[in-house]
Amino acid sequence: MTSESSLFSHRWLPLLLVAPLMLLTVLFFYVPIFQAFYWSFFLERPFGGGSMFVGWDNFARVLSDPEFWKAGRRTIAFMVCGSTLAVLIPLILALAADRKILMSLPARNVLVWPKGVAGASIGVVFAFIFNPFVGLLAPLNSAFPGIWAPGIDGTDAFITLIAAHVWGGIPFNFVILLAGLQSIPRSLHQAAAMDGAGPWRRIFDVQLPLIAPQLFLTLVLEFTESVTSAFSLIDTMTDGGPGGSTTLLVYKIYTDGFSGYDLSGASTQTTILMVFVVLLTAAQFLFVGRRVSYDR
Repeated sequence: MTSESSLFSHRWLPLLLVAPLMLLTVLFFYVPIFQAFYWSFFLERPFGGGSMFVGWDNFARVLSDPEFWKAGRRTIAFMVCGSTLAVLIPLILALAADRKILMSLPARNVLVWPKGVAGASIGVVFAFIFNPFVGLLAPLNSAFPGIWAPGIDGTDAFITLIAAHVWGGIPFNFVILLAGLQSIPRSLHQAAAMDGAGPWRRIFDVQLPLIAPQLFLTLVLEFTESVTSAFSLIDTMTDGGPGGSTTLLVYKIYTDGFSGYDLSGASTQTTILMVFVVLLTAAQFLFVGRRVSYDR
């Protein structure tokens, strides 16, 4: 097969093939972003009928709202805890699978299954699993009444939310990290073993440095995804409660916009959240990405 045979015969065919995806991206990503940015400078009526330019007043109103800052702190806490565990646990599983321990081959298939489950379905399942009366912790709750009560205890509800998020993030990160581990030449392991390096030493001195690009990729994607992916879990598990303890920014935007009909305030918070995600990603590439070596 020649190199020419792999090229498209028509110059417009590639654009036609990607046109549906480009159209969906523009309609459901870029248009809402620009619309939110536009509305953040206007006072929008909830049912249409005109708007009034208010400049930076919406930003001043949102930034002076204590509930906004509470939701922001919860978002950061969820992002740090959930993203760290969603990378650390798949890393441990990938290291175990790469070592070809007992049942590692069938475990690879099982660990990928959650990727095909929607976030809302994950929320429903975990709400049942962590139910204090019929879930896995029901015996513990029977022995020590009130020790696990996600319906009335904000900390328990937050832990349940993080557990569901981590479980949903395992498949993708597991596949990426396992692929990186399996791409490491076995000769490097053999050379390290001949030099007297034990299993733990080989993990920290050989494997982890060589899969730094995969680790960086999963961290960037997880930190970015955790900001927005929690919506379906919150909506199906806690509704932001109890007492607003699981109301993250992405869910506060929804309730303010669709329940409180504060379109301007919700758009302003969306703009702030978008800027935060962009700055977070840029900071990761600036302070972490430049230290990642892609040479082997």
